[in-house]
Amino acid sequence: MNANHDRLSTLLWSLAVLVLFLAVWQWGPALVGAPDYVLPNLSKVCLEAVRIWGSERLLWHAGITAAEVLIGFILGSVLGALMGYALGLSPRVEAVLSPYLLALQIAPKVAFAPLFVMWMGYTMYPKILVAVLIVFFPVLINVLSAMRTMDVDMINLARSFSATRFQVFRNVEYPTTMPALFSGLRIASTLAVIGVVVGELVGGNMGLGYLLVFFEGQGNTAAVFVVIAALTVIGIAAYYAVVMVERRVLHYLPSSERRSA
Repeated sequence: MNANHDRLSTLLWSLAVLVLFLAVWQWGPALVGAPDYVLPNLSKVCLEAVRIWGSERLLWHAGITAAEVLIGFILGSVLGALMGYALGLSPRVEAVLSPYLLALQIAPKVAFAPLFVMWMGYTMYPKILVAVLIVFFPVLINVLSAMRTMDVDMINLARSFSATRFQVFRNVEYPTTMPALFSGLRIASTLAVIGVVVGELVGGNMGLGYLLVFFEGQGNTAAVFVVIAALTVIGIAAYYAVVMVERRVLHYLPSSERRSA
């Protein structure tokens, strides 16, 4: 009963903060004398959203960006997880590859976007590759850190029962690293949106990043806010999709332990 009451109270406070934010956005610009080209109020942004929904094919561009985010997130997460497990299973391979992975991590991902566009043209592939690069490292680091901090006693216990190397990985190492993996996936789900938008800003003729550049060139501040809101919705949807999958996969863990992972 107390848990339901706390959940309802949290929801009501969240709605109150949202209503307050929208009210400030609606009447705040006029109170401080901000012109529309600097900060349009909420009603003007909503009217602009209705206009560009049809005239600028907002939904189509949002679908392109969402598809690029999904593909980049899946590819980057799979590669990051596989590399994290591989490095965790072989310390020697980790020692050999760590300097190169560190150099690739330090290199600014934005700098790769123009290079990918030069190689692949104004297609979806450069945006997906930038997203893969950005998603790859949070997943890799989380999985590798979990592998490094593995309970050695559990591994030794499994080996004492004549478990093979694959059985140790499947029954001990892989389940133990799942909370850390999903922690990295939550971070990666939002970073995938950033990676795709960076690619679309650098070079593209479709997607929300393209619309962002297009409306910025027109000086249409209200439309820019609409595109930012659409990107936010995609990021929130990606994040909570990962959370829902995490709850199903890690249902055996207490919710507090899942959050702290």
